[in-house]
Amino acid sequence: MNALPLISGLDLDGTFAWLPTGPRRVRDFLADARALAERLPAGGALLNLCHDRYRFAVGFAAGLLAGKVSLQPASQSAETLRRIGDDFPDVVCLCDGDFDTQDLPRCDFPDLSAADPGQVADIPRISSDRVAAILFTSGSTGLPQPHRKTWGRLVANGRAEAAALGLDRTPHVLVGTVPVQHSFGFESTFLLALHGRCAFWAGKPFYPQDIAAALDAVPRPRLLVTTPFHLSTLLASGIELPAIDQLLSATAPLSSTLAAEAEARSGAPLDEIYGSTESGQLAHRRTTAGAEWTLLPGIRLEQDADRTWACGGHVEGRVPLSDRIELLPDQRFLLHGRHTDLINIAGKRTSLAYLNHQIAAVPGVVDAAFFLPDDEAPDGITRLTAFVVAPTLDSRRLLAALRQRIDPLFLPRPAIFVDALPRNSTGKLPRSGLQALYAQKVQHGGR
Repeated sequence: MNALPLISGLDLDGTFAWLPTGPRRVRDFLADARALAERLPAGGALLNLCHDRYRFAVGFAAGLLAGKVSLQPASQSAETLRRIGDDFPDVVCLCDGDFDTQDLPRCDFPDLSAADPGQVADIPRISSDRVAAILFTSGSTGLPQPHRKTWGRLVANGRAEAAALGLDRTPHVLVGTVPVQHSFGFESTFLLALHGRCAFWAGKPFYPQDIAAALDAVPRPRLLVTTPFHLSTLLASGIELPAIDQLLSATAPLSSTLAAEAEARSGAPLDEIYGSTESGQLAHRRTTAGAEWTLLPGIRLEQDADRTWACGGHVEGRVPLSDRIELLPDQRFLLHGRHTDLINIAGKRTSLAYLNHQIAAVPGVVDAAFFLPDDEAPDGITRLTAFVVAPTLDSRRLLAALRQRIDPLFLPRPAIFVDALPRNSTGKLPRSGLQALYAQKVQHGGR
C-alpha cells in the first residue's frame, strides 16, 4: 500500500497551530485527533461544520483515523444540508457551536483536555488512493456539485502550493479570513499546514479589527490568506495593521489597483491563486507584476479549439475549465474571462467580468455586480441588470459615469441600488442569490 504521512516537514514537537491559549505542537494535535476519533459515531461520512480552524483540523484528522470521508460544502444552508442527508444517509455533523443541523445527527466537539500527547510516538500514514474529502462547488453558477479528493492528491496540492509561494523554504504562520471548508481556505490554511510546514491561526477573523488582532497574536513571518472582498473592506477601514510578510488572495478576480494599494499599505508582496473546486489550485501570480499566470509544479493545461483542460500534478483526472485561456511559453497563460460570462447584444460582445470591473471602478461605488437574467423582454432581448451599493450616487450619475467606460448597449436596464449584495462568506456572489434579488427587485417590482 502506498501511504503518505498525515503531516510532513514537521517533527512531533514542531508548532502546528496557534490558539488564543498559545501554540499547539504536532503531538498535541495528534493526541486530540486520536481522542476524538474514538468518540465519533459510526458512519462513513463526516460533515465537519467546525468554525474554529484548529477544531476543524482535529475533526478532519479524526475522520481519517476513523475511516470517514470529510464532507465540505461551501454553503451550510438548509437546502445544502437536506441534499447531503439524501446523498449520504450515514452522515454525522461535527459542530463546535450553536448550529441547526436540521434532521441530521450531530456530534458536538468534546472536551479533549484529557488527551495525552506523551502517548504519541509517530505520525500516522494514510493510503494515497483513499478518498479523504469531498468538496462542493460554491454554487455561483448553479447547484453545488461534489468533487472527490484522494489523500495523495491533497498532499501533492499542499506541497505544490508551498513550493510555488516559497513557503517550503521560509514557512509562515497563516491567518485566514476564508472558511476552512471552502476549497481555497482548505488548501491555503490547512493543507499548507499539513504539508507546507506552516502553522495556522485557529480563528476565522472577519472584521478588520479582528484580522488585526489575529495577526498580532502570531509570530512573524505572517501570511494573510484572504479574498478581494475581505481585503477591500480591510483597507477601507483605515485600521492600523501589524506587520504582514506576505498576502494571498483568491475566489474572485483581484484588480491591479486593489493589489497595488494592499502592497503599499502592508509592505508585503501579494500573490493571487487561480483554480477551482473541481481542479484544485492550478496557478499563481503576483498581480502587480502583470497579467500572466504561472502553473504550479506538475500541472499541465491542454487545449482543443477554445476549450482548456487541467491535468497532471495534484489534479484528479482531466478537468475541463470554464475560463477562456491563452497559453504562453514556460508554463504561463493569460485569462480572458469565463465562457459563461460572454454577452452578445446586437452583434457586439463583452463579458460580465469586464462589466463588473468597469462599474466597480466608478468613484462612489462600494460594491456592484451585473446580472444577466434567464428571461427575455417582450422584444426578445435580454436586459442586463446591475445591482449597486453606492450610497453617494443616484442612477443618473452612475449611468453617466458608465457611459464613459462601456458601450451604451451594455448599460444596465435597470440599475438597482441596494444596501448590500448577497455575498457568501468568501465574498462570492452565487447566481441563486442574484436571481432571488432580481426576482424581488425587478420581476415583482419591489424596491
